[in-house]
Amino acid sequence: MVWTMTFKQKPYDSTSFHDELLDRDGTARPHAAALVDYFDRMQSSELQERQQAVERTIMDMGISFTIYSEGDNIDRAWPLDLVPRAMPGAEWDHIEAGLEQRVRALNLFIDDLYNERRILKDKVVPAETIDSSRNYLQPCRGAKPKHGVWAHVTGSDLVRGGDGTVYVLEDNLRVPSGVSYMLENRTVTKRVFPSLFRNLRIRPLSEYPTRLLEMLESIAPERDEVDKPEIVVLTPGIYNSAYFEHSYLARTMGAELVEGGDLFVDDDDCVYMHTIEGPERVDTIYRRIDDTFMDPEAFRPDSMLGVRGLLRAWRNGNVALANAPGSGVADDKVVYSYVPEIIRYYLDQDAILPNVPTWRCSDPDHLEHVLANLPELVVKPANESGGYGMMIGPRASKAEHEEFRGLLQADPRNYIAQPTLDLSTAPTLCDGALEPRHLDLRPFILQGAEVSVTAGGLTRVAMQRGSLVVNSSQGGGSKDTWIVEETS
Repeated sequence: MVWTMTFKQKPYDSTSFHDELLDRDGTARPHAAALVDYFDRMQSSELQERQQAVERTIMDMGISFTIYSEGDNIDRAWPLDLVPRAMPGAEWDHIEAGLEQRVRALNLFIDDLYNERRILKDKVVPAETIDSSRNYLQPCRGAKPKHGVWAHVTGSDLVRGGDGTVYVLEDNLRVPSGVSYMLENRTVTKRVFPSLFRNLRIRPLSEYPTRLLEMLESIAPERDEVDKPEIVVLTPGIYNSAYFEHSYLARTMGAELVEGGDLFVDDDDCVYMHTIEGPERVDTIYRRIDDTFMDPEAFRPDSMLGVRGLLRAWRNGNVALANAPGSGVADDKVVYSYVPEIIRYYLDQDAILPNVPTWRCSDPDHLEHVLANLPELVVKPANESGGYGMMIGPRASKAEHEEFRGLLQADPRNYIAQPTLDLSTAPTLCDGALEPRHLDLRPFILQGAEVSVTAGGLTRVAMQRGSLVVNSSQGGGSKDTWIVEETS
């Protein structure tokens, strides 16, 4: 039996993949029963009207993102599907514990890499894997950020496989984006479906800006002469694809939004902000520019985005940087493959959340397996993001298989391979009907003096039938994510 929506009376197939809202027999999962019933009772015209209301609200609120196409910056309205993705509270408690464990271990790992390098000496992770990573920044050696934390904001991407298991697909520890869209998705959905929020116990998200601000304050240098640290958000500017998010977070935290030219490092190795009342010292910078662009003195001398001397001020403990430069070494997908061992090494625990099985192409035996099975595997470059530079074997042509065969043989260190997962689906409004579409989930984890995890995250959904690419820059959409407390 399949679930038949009243919307155009088109059957909804929940039998091919694990569906987030429906069992394989078409019945609603317990945590999604009220949600399924709500949409099942809607007439076609009402569903269309609600989706249009979602899109109007997004336009009225000015929620947009930027994509780059042939050298042009194109602003588009944020794509939000009207049907939320729901998960049970008990399952989320397990995921939250796994994410907290993972971030604690990764921060211990990064701190070790830039200081004692014990994990390399003990040969748990090969030294050549770290020293050959383009995200391992030698100018950060010996740095000691407050609380030993380097990655203060982490976005770990989760997927659910065909057997229902939730896997960590990758970790984003440099400048992870998307949290503003997670928050705005909730705002829009509450406006369009207010009755659902009155009748269901859905965990809130609204406290995130407060928790972010508290985390940024907790890592600020100690200064007796100030009661409250000065927090700023450093953006590359209005043409950056995530500028909406930069301005949104600055506004909701009550922090200043600044560009590189608004800041300077004085002779005392402290960071100051230009104001109409004169220079004002800055304590914490939530930086949204890439590592090597943040300081032309330490990294790229041609950078026009950063602040000269910023790394020096940070190393001297006069300013906090979130995330710290160099934290991206743990973004490397080859390093990702070692995270279960990293957790065991630093915390003496087994990983609560599993990795996707991964072959390291730098290992000759792994490479041989990957080359022999290219049509069945997903091949990813070690340091790309946004779904770029990867090959999904079952969807690729023979020419693409041969192209990647050459890339792997020429630079095996730069690639990993994974099995093609049967990603879970959820009902999504496509061409006038509700159809299953594949999705992932990016929760956000904060670590300063303490660790906190968002209740859910940004669900990204592939809008094309059969597609596994969920990134908005490549045509993907999004959903509000509900962590639902089940009633006894």
